[in-house]
Amino acid sequence: MKFLVTKDLNYSRLYAYLIASVISVIFIYLILDTVLHAYVIGTDISSIKTTLLGNEESFEEPILIDSILLQVHIDLFMTLFSLLILSSVYIRFNAKSPIVKPLVHILFLLGVFTPIFLLGVYFWNEVFIYLWIAGFLLWHGMGTILSIIILRSLDFK
Repeated sequence: MKFLVTKDLNYSRLYAYLIASVISVIFIYLILDTVLHAYVIGTDISSIKTTLLGNEESFEEPILIDSILLQVHIDLFMTLFSLLILSSVYIRFNAKSPIVKPLVHILFLLGVFTPIFLLGVYFWNEVFIYLWIAGFLLWHGMGTILSIIILRSLDFK
């Protein structure tokens, strides 16, 4: 807990290793989450439309509402959990930087609204597919870059 007050990692290398391992797990999660969504929902616009909305010509049913709600629930929980850890460590290391505040705000907004965009596709309009893809890729890309920045700022001696 002393790291949260002083942000000095020189007195204990164990804190640096602990932070590095947690951020590494989040980095792996972000990559595997992208692979999971590509497998479950699709990799291009037509496959995403077919998965979420179905296709009458080829007699494909849309994804069930309970499946989409479960996916959104898991996405919201894991996103907020990951963002909380990433942003708190990043803010702790880079508190003086002027870009920290807008970066963390954008990251949280993308992380929260991306699962809601997925619900928007199912309930309202196909336009939300493009919002979901953009939000998903941006938040995962920004989260991956943020985790790399955090891992590079940990200097192991």
